[in-house]
Amino acid sequence: MAIIGVGYIEIFLAVLCYFLFHALKDTKGFPRNWPIFGMLPSTLYHIKHIHERATMIMRRSGGTFLSKGPIFANMDTLATVDPANVHYIMSQNFMNFPKGPKFKEFFDVLGDGIFNADLDLWKIQRKTTRALITHQQFYKFLIKTSCEKVEKGLIPVLDHVCHKGIIVDLQDLFQRFTFDTTCILVTGYDPGCVSINFPDVPFSKAMDNAEEAILVRHVMPEPIWRLQKWLGIGEEKKLSKAWETMDNVIGNYISKKRNKLKKMESELKEDNKGFDLLTFFLKEGQNLGVNCDDKFLRDTILNLMIAGRDTTSSALTWFIWLVIKNSQVENKLREEINSIIPKEEVGKWRLFNVHELNKLVYLHGALCDSLRLYPPVPSQHKEPLQEDTLPSGHKVYPKMKIVFSLYAMGRMESIWGKDCLEFKPERWISEKGTIKHEPSYKFLAFNAGPRTCLGKEVAFTQMKAVAATIIHNYQVEVVGGHPIETNSSIILYMRHGFKVRISRRWT
Repeated sequence: MAIIGVGYIEIFLAVLCYFLFHALKDTKGFPRNWPIFGMLPSTLYHIKHIHERATMIMRRSGGTFLSKGPIFANMDTLATVDPANVHYIMSQNFMNFPKGPKFKEFFDVLGDGIFNADLDLWKIQRKTTRALITHQQFYKFLIKTSCEKVEKGLIPVLDHVCHKGIIVDLQDLFQRFTFDTTCILVTGYDPGCVSINFPDVPFSKAMDNAEEAILVRHVMPEPIWRLQKWLGIGEEKKLSKAWETMDNVIGNYISKKRNKLKKMESELKEDNKGFDLLTFFLKEGQNLGVNCDDKFLRDTILNLMIAGRDTTSSALTWFIWLVIKNSQVENKLREEINSIIPKEEVGKWRLFNVHELNKLVYLHGALCDSLRLYPPVPSQHKEPLQEDTLPSGHKVYPKMKIVFSLYAMGRMESIWGKDCLEFKPERWISEKGTIKHEPSYKFLAFNAGPRTCLGKEVAFTQMKAVAATIIHNYQVEVVGGHPIETNSSIILYMRHGFKVRISRRWT
């Protein structure tokens, strides 16, 4: 009898799974709208491939789609990749579309930093950050830091990997590189993560965990994730631990810097080693009208650490993968690099200075097309202050979430043409051989309108330095059978890392 009972249970579970599977299948390519629960079950079912899912829906809907949330949660979301809508929201009617209070709740770990800030607070944050990034001393410090970290950090690790013939996770290495450079530029301290020993980096891991938990908040009904937060379980527990780790590390940097500056002041010494953000704020904050207390510094540092580490390392990871997948692009990049090298140095191992890198037009175009296909921040969201009608004719109202899928935008024929899925640097180069400008509401990798990314040139400087070094000096090959797929996070990484073998091209 027990055996019969077990058999019935197995049959029941099999039938249940069958019906659940078919119930969660789409209707005419769109998520099923369930009574009470709306389209949430379908969203959760497909969350592992959320970016590809968004792309499919955007194509079938014509570029704008209303996703209905559960009736017990305010989760109705208008997803759009329509450039006219993007331009209207990001530029033409910018003041009616702040990030909104919900954004700050989702990203509460970022505090009052520039990513969370709206209106007057945002203006202050942007003003102070611009003052630093446009400062001539900071630019010199950026060039010095990037070149030194390539030469004394990245190259020794790559050479060690080549010599030993071992497999390396290039995504992890890029994260370590950008974490080190960003930490130096923001705090003045080098954590030394780029090393042949590949040391454990608790702060970096904490950032990854926080970002994954934040994505879950976007698709989970608010009462549920708030309950998890109160109980200290699930993704919220992971976020809480990550938050504590990041606060401890940043707090230590702030304390060390304050003590160092006090000591220098008492000894009437000057620090000519660098021009990091933390030193800048502690010295110039009052002149900028900013109260540089520990909270302000903590929030500012964390926001810029995420901006510097995550976006650039993500961009480099997908770029190198696209290049080695497309041999014709790789060959053209090497030809262009050889064209700026003196004849006697062609075919030799070398590094590149910033003046040489600025001549590489095809490299710039290749980086742009990689960012189009794999934007480091794959989606953004806004929230209208007042009821409005978008150019597409869709009505939006306060507390309604509006999402742009940057990942889907780069894959829309209506925006980029029938070759939209091709990695094609030529689309960014004019007939005169110069970089072709594409409007930001079409190419949103660096945001658009008043919120256009202040660190765009910083990112390109670092990406070009690393990309040219690797493409000219090394041969990269993906490990056979290694899966390449996007992760489910607010930053677009490879889910399983980027496992490669590397060999030197020159002695």
